[in-house]
Amino acid sequence: MTGIRNVAIIAHVDHGKTTLVDALLRQSKTKLTKETEGTDLIMDSNELEKERGITIFSKNASVRFNETKINIIDTPGHADFGGEVERVLTMADGCLLLIDAKEGPMPQTRFVLKQALKMKHKIIVVINKIDRPDARIDHVLNKTFDLFIELGADDETAYFPTIYASGKNGLAGLEPDITKMTDITPIFDAILQHIPTPAVDATKPLQMLATTLAIDTHKGRIATGRIYNGTIKANQEVIRISREGVQTKYRLTSLMTFEGLGKTDAIEVPAGDLVAITGIPDITIGETIADIDSPVALPLLAIEEPTIKMTFMVNNSPFAGKEGQFKTSRQIRERLYKELETDMALRVEDGTSGDWIVSGRGELHLAIFIERMRREGYEFQVARPQVIDRTIDGKKMTPYERIFIEVPDEIAGIVMQKMGTRRGQLQDMKSDNGITYLEFIIATKDFFGYRSEFVTDTRGLGIINTNFFEYQPDSGGSMQRERGSLVAHESGVSTAYGIVNIQDRGTLFIGPATQVYKGQVVGQNTRAEDMGVNVCKTKQLSNMRSKGDGGMEHINTPKNTGLEDALEYIGDDELVEVTPLTIRIRKRILDESEFKRLRSQGLV
Repeated sequence: MTGIRNVAIIAHVDHGKTTLVDALLRQSKTKLTKETEGTDLIMDSNELEKERGITIFSKNASVRFNETKINIIDTPGHADFGGEVERVLTMADGCLLLIDAKEGPMPQTRFVLKQALKMKHKIIVVINKIDRPDARIDHVLNKTFDLFIELGADDETAYFPTIYASGKNGLAGLEPDITKMTDITPIFDAILQHIPTPAVDATKPLQMLATTLAIDTHKGRIATGRIYNGTIKANQEVIRISREGVQTKYRLTSLMTFEGLGKTDAIEVPAGDLVAITGIPDITIGETIADIDSPVALPLLAIEEPTIKMTFMVNNSPFAGKEGQFKTSRQIRERLYKELETDMALRVEDGTSGDWIVSGRGELHLAIFIERMRREGYEFQVARPQVIDRTIDGKKMTPYERIFIEVPDEIAGIVMQKMGTRRGQLQDMKSDNGITYLEFIIATKDFFGYRSEFVTDTRGLGIINTNFFEYQPDSGGSMQRERGSLVAHESGVSTAYGIVNIQDRGTLFIGPATQVYKGQVVGQNTRAEDMGVNVCKTKQLSNMRSKGDGGMEHINTPKNTGLEDALEYIGDDELVEVTPLTIRIRKRILDESEFKRLRSQGLV
């Protein structure tokens, strides 16, 4: 083997990053496991990733091309997982920047590219999906060049090498003519030509930086990272330098390197390569594994601070314990704290009344975690997301988001109006080819609940992307929901008759023959206040019937509220009940008269 190349792949959500990695793996005749043989997307191994079509967890793969080992690092494309992106970029020496031939560079592309340029990584631009009938290759290339200049790239970096590709078909070339392409080899050639070999020294004492963590039932905590200097050997004694600078001696229990999609045991791994090690039970991200005789710490990796918090609690609804496998306080607490071992952006603390405060990087970050727990068989309740304010120089500061929106020209007006009522500040607006591009800065708390409105207002034709901007002075107040809830005032099974009688009052979340309980939110009112409704009402039968009785009744299709919709919808006096089978919205205090009594006493 003549060398090593460490390459990260940067792309926006759905620009074909995972598909391209799959093409590289297949072209290099990488040996695939039984699970991945014959599947479409090898790198999206997590069930949630396959469903949503996004990469959530950073992953490593390795291919061999012309005696060179190429470590490929697949990075998340969503801003809520941006911290993971920044960390894995430290393992790479260069990047493939993947851009859709129609859409061009997108917000998340900008976010990750900025980090890569800051680290002085060599960038190879891959214009993907050139086989699309609506591809705008020259336009996209110009936009990419503009982005490099805007982000402050120097002359050498701004004149980037460009490859044209169709990852789906496993084709690439130096010209945008798909008929002249034979395979994906030009991407391999570009990596060998433009990405430098790791700048490391094998003769110096060992230095390795732990960048990602995983948990194995048998091996314990697995730390993955890059060897910056020296070599690492199996069963070697090493020094772990913690984030506080404390040095502790350990012996490695296993040493693995990446081959294809899996890990293989290694006896010795040289500087520059990526390795996975076990034997250090409490290692965390950003710590250094060093030589036992001359331990020297590498610079610490920053871990991003959370901006959103939610209260998790044991389910206490009338249906509690019927659908979940794990529902006790002890089981939920164990699962929450276990997640801290691998997710460095998450924070968990015990609440004052048997609940837990869970903080994360954004709504999606927490929603994905809740969805994973739900699929594992957990049952619990969560409260409305809250922003985490900070006091900086004696002033109360709140997190702000940068919002990027793309909508057809004729819909731009309603979007600007809604963002205006939420105190969004318009930063940029341009129209191109019938599409209006808008950029806003808005307080995170004012943005809560807008995504579902956006989908309705744009009839599903709009694209919205967000990333964290900065902490700014709090403008005070927060957006309140404009419409109240329809609340079931008795328990039972919903009936067609009951639903027909109330469906004109608002949008229903349930259909007939659904088990409901008193205090459950069954729909959204057309008015601002909450309204008690009886969806379980049955028709009084008699022995008299007119000719057309019941023939004209029509039941509207209920609105399907998924987890993210429910989290966006709920108010401060409501909870989302999460079970493996159902997601329900409910009032915190199920009895309306009890709620009114407590409110009159100022207790809620």
